[in-house]
Amino acid sequence: MHDTDTHGHWDPFDHPLFDDPNSRALSRVGVVDIGSNSVRMVVFDGAARSPAYFFNEKIMCGLGAGIAETGRLNPEGRERAMRAMKRFQQLAQNMELPHLSIVATAAMRDAEDGPEFREQLEQETGLRVWVIDGDEEARLSAQGVLLGWPASYGLVCDIGGASMELAEIHDGEVGRRMSSELGPQKFKDLEGGRPAREAYIRNELKVLAKHMGTQRDRLFLVGGSWRAIAKIDMERRSYPLHVLHEYRMDADTVAETIAFIEAAEDLDDLRKTCGISSTRMALVPYAAEVLAQLIDTFNPKDIAISSYGIREGLLYEQMPQILRDRDPLIESCRYAEVKDARVPGTGRILYDFVLPLFPDASPARRRLIKAACLLHDVSWRAHPDYRAEVCFDNATRANLGGLKHGERVFLGMALLHRYRNKREGTRFDALYDLIPADHQCEAEILGKALRFGAMLWTLEKGDGATALRWSPEDKALTLYLSEDSTALFGEAPESRFRSLAGALGAETADVVIRD
Repeated sequence: MHDTDTHGHWDPFDHPLFDDPNSRALSRVGVVDIGSNSVRMVVFDGAARSPAYFFNEKIMCGLGAGIAETGRLNPEGRERAMRAMKRFQQLAQNMELPHLSIVATAAMRDAEDGPEFREQLEQETGLRVWVIDGDEEARLSAQGVLLGWPASYGLVCDIGGASMELAEIHDGEVGRRMSSELGPQKFKDLEGGRPAREAYIRNELKVLAKHMGTQRDRLFLVGGSWRAIAKIDMERRSYPLHVLHEYRMDADTVAETIAFIEAAEDLDDLRKTCGISSTRMALVPYAAEVLAQLIDTFNPKDIAISSYGIREGLLYEQMPQILRDRDPLIESCRYAEVKDARVPGTGRILYDFVLPLFPDASPARRRLIKAACLLHDVSWRAHPDYRAEVCFDNATRANLGGLKHGERVFLGMALLHRYRNKREGTRFDALYDLIPADHQCEAEILGKALRFGAMLWTLEKGDGATALRWSPEDKALTLYLSEDSTALFGEAPESRFRSLAGALGAETADVVIRD
């Protein structure tokens, strides 16, 4: 990310951009992706750099089914896609969206009747449909990944029903890219069965590898078939956090999951268990064959699932560079604080208050501390008995960009301790072990510091008169209070101060009154 400050200052996030005119212009952005398998409409809202999904609906139309044999769009798929587009046009009108960006991909660009269907769509809905080529599809998918991870590097692979695109990303830019005919609908019915399919996949990947060059960085997987495989991997591993975005795998786990799919006695039972549609599951075994050879060809150091793709890439396309450069997590948290906190602005002051407890915090850790400070009070409307769980649930499962699963758990645990002393005995116990014990302790310290600091309303002045100091060498915690704020340090705050000291393992915990 772009927070390289080594002194713990708030910059460069002191002026959030979600209320900037350029950002407000991105409110309620609607996009439609007409793919080979599905037609999906998404409406983004909220902080533009890390938007919420105001509306998200997918219709599995199967436009590209049978295109390899007939060269034409699936007639039933055309009818379903037309009905979906008429619905989406009416929804956009009712939502008063200023614009609806519509792109169509492999099926419509490859089919003989693609131009005819495009004209029919435009005539019957009044919408403009852009049929993009494979290079543009690869670029937009890669930009979708950059929406979630601005500093990402590696190889983006977007698989659809009728095509598969590769694009390299580095330094916030999209580099080489290429489209191929490795969509399962193109090769699943090849004469000769699996040996023929494997030969076809191998030949296509040779062409891709020659153009893309050697890649040994991260592989980002975009597309419904990859997400379905990830769901099966989660089920096989009994993975406790069912959030697909930023889910990590490696070559060994993928190989084990592919073997697990092939050995399944009843794919329909597996499909139901994992919550995968029957249309999607029909393509999964073929996508798995591609994935196995893809990993062998490019040998990535690790593999990440991205829920962001072409639709998010369309939003990213409309962002000014100053907004693209922002950290999506911090922008989203600032937006949440302004919208929902009792006293917006307290997060920044709390950050200065708690940071002395983490003198050796890395930029990545300070980023999470900032996020926790901004979110510390946004769930205050929840019932007191459930506030801690609401906070944890929000951090681990909400649409927050730029967060690894371990970082989600750290943030959730810190916010849980903002409202609750102990973390044991919640329905989230199985998630805690996704981060190591020392990180759990840090999260507890941060949460208890927020819990204590929130009681000292004098912090709102932000004058530095009230401050914490922590000496790891001496195991000494000191609270500095101004003379006119000593009355605030009553029984409840004192109890929370002692709890914080206990979490730190402090041998002394003193209060010093400043003149």
